[in-house]
Amino acid sequence: MKYVYGPVPSRRLGQSLGIDTIPLKTCNWNCVYCQLGRTRPLTNERRDYYPPHQIVAEIKQAIYEHKPGEIDWVTFVGSGEPTLHASIGWLIRRTKEFTGLPVAVITNGSFLYMKYHRRELAYADAVLPSLDAGNSRLYRKINRPHPHFTFDRQVEGLKAFSNQYLGELWIEVMLVKGLNDSKEELSDIASLLRYIEPDEIHINLPTRPPVEMWVKPPDEKGIQRAKSILGDVARVVTPTQGKFNLNEGESMTEAIMAIITRHPMEEKQLVQTIEGKVQTEATSTLEELRTSGKAQVVERYGRRYWIASPAYFPH
Repeated sequence: MKYVYGPVPSRRLGQSLGIDTIPLKTCNWNCVYCQLGRTRPLTNERRDYYPPHQIVAEIKQAIYEHKPGEIDWVTFVGSGEPTLHASIGWLIRRTKEFTGLPVAVITNGSFLYMKYHRRELAYADAVLPSLDAGNSRLYRKINRPHPHFTFDRQVEGLKAFSNQYLGELWIEVMLVKGLNDSKEELSDIASLLRYIEPDEIHINLPTRPPVEMWVKPPDEKGIQRAKSILGDVARVVTPTQGKFNLNEGESMTEAIMAIITRHPMEEKQLVQTIEGKVQTEATSTLEELRTSGKAQVVERYGRRYWIASPAYFPH
C-alpha cells in the first residue's frame, strides 16, 4: 500500500493503522528531535499531496483485510505534518463513515490558530498536538518552524481548539536534555498547559533516532522533575513495544519500507519482525534492503536504526 501502513504498536493508541497523507519529509517545522530527519526545505503549502479518494480506498481495504481487534485506532500521522494535506478534514469524515474505529491525528498543531482548520480536526476522536516550549526563544530553538508561524499563534491555537473540541486533546511535550528540562523551562510550559487545559499531557522522550546528534533525553531526575511540575494529568510515554504488521501481498522489502519510511525501527526490533513473519534468518533481507539503496542505517545512542534513504541525518 502507498498511503497506509501497519498496524504498528503505538505508545498510546495500541495497534495503530497509520495513514500517511504526505511525501517524506513534508513539514512546516524542523524539530531537532525529529525521527524522520531534517526538513529540507520547510514547506507551508496546504494542498492535496496525494489523491484523497485513493487514500480512503486504501483505508477501506486495510480495515477489511484485518480481523476485529487487530486495529485499535486509525491514525493520521506519517512522513511529516499530516495536516498539510488540504483535504485532511474530508479524509477524517469519510473514514468515520465506514468504520467504528476511533480516529486520531498526530500533528504539531501549527494550523490550529485558523478557525477553518479547527473545524477540520474537530471530527477526530483524539488530537495530539505539540507544545515543547514555554517561550518564543525556545520554540524557535527546538521546533525551528517556518517563518510564517509564531509562538503566540501556537499557544492561542491550542487554547481555541481546547475551548471547542469535544474529543480527547492530548498535548505532547518532548523533553530534550539541557533545553526544556530545567525547573524554569518546565514551569513556563506548565503555566501554558494550565491555560490551555488539555485532557492529558504526554511527556515524550527522544528515544527514537533524533535528527541532531546532540539531542539526548533527560536523566531520571529530569523526568521526575517534569512529572512533578507538569501536573497530575501528565504521564511519561514509554518506548514502543509490540508487534509490527507487515502488509500482505507485498514483498518483504516493500512491506518493511512502508513502515521505516514513517517509523524508523531499531535493527534488533526489525530482525524480530522479519523472523516472526517468515521464520527465517533476517540477514538476507537486511542485505537486500541495504543494496537496494532504499534504506539507510543511522546510529544514535549506540544503537542502529533502519530508515528510508531520502531522510537526511547528519553523521
